[in-house]
Amino acid sequence: MLPSLKPIPMKEKVSVLFVEYGRLDVIDGAFVVVDKNGVRTHIPVGSVGCLMLEPGTRVSHAAVTLAARVGCLLVWVGEAGVRLYASGQPGGARADRLLYQAKLALDDTARLQVVRKMYELRFKEKPPAKRSVAQLRGIEGARVRKMYEMLARQYKVKWTRRNYDHTSWGSGDGPNRCLSSATACLYGICEAAILAAGYAPAVGFIHTGKPQSFVYDIADIFKFDTVVPVAFRVAAKDPYDPEREVRLACRDVFRQTKILKRIIPTIEEVLAAGGMERPKGHQEAVSPAIPNKEQVGDVGHRG
Repeated sequence: MLPSLKPIPMKEKVSVLFVEYGRLDVIDGAFVVVDKNGVRTHIPVGSVGCLMLEPGTRVSHAAVTLAARVGCLLVWVGEAGVRLYASGQPGGARADRLLYQAKLALDDTARLQVVRKMYELRFKEKPPAKRSVAQLRGIEGARVRKMYEMLARQYKVKWTRRNYDHTSWGSGDGPNRCLSSATACLYGICEAAILAAGYAPAVGFIHTGKPQSFVYDIADIFKFDTVVPVAFRVAAKDPYDPEREVRLACRDVFRQTKILKRIIPTIEEVLAAGGMERPKGHQEAVSPAIPNKEQVGDVGHRG
């Protein structure tokens, strides 16, 4: 008998892979992509943080089951990986952490402290004192626009402003398309990390009202240290297939910066800035009838 499958920690995984025009299946015990000619390409799904499934992809029940069991997030995306249609959920299975996150988000003082910590980590300096979340968001927006302009000058890219239409991918200019592709890669691995840590992607602090609000919050901390310079560098070359070039470059920079080792500790550091204790279980709560098995993966993964 083979040992049962267990997810490995996020910090030890490969960041993200894109799949298109193939069928994901489990054949002879292996997770494979089968193309229209029947050629199998093996994917080590247990060591991948996130699989981005583009148009032309079909997934078998066995493939979804195996991906969930080993903690690989499946994300169904549109052309060039920039439209999110749906995502699997191999994590987030920690009610205590979900309640802790919600408690911080609902308390105005704690939320402000979390936002200030995000600002500090992103810009490497403490934010101005006595500013509301809305004021910090305005300061952040102004600084981000300046950083875009600075990178455009550095890489000699023609830049007007961040402008794109998510319903019409081809309408954007080269730099904006590269940025959209790059941030989509970052969003994928950040969502996988948030779920692996046992938190909810939708409960944000700066961003609100979106299914990925907390994903945007966390991704913004790393964006200008990783994918944004990559996007401008690729845009400066004006390649034939900029989306593919951006993905390959992002995968390289994720490995070089060891981002998968940093995301979950950063999430914990940001939430700890709220200064609240984790909520304790109710005294009348019923404990598990079947204790959870000890596993080697992250706390949010289902056993």
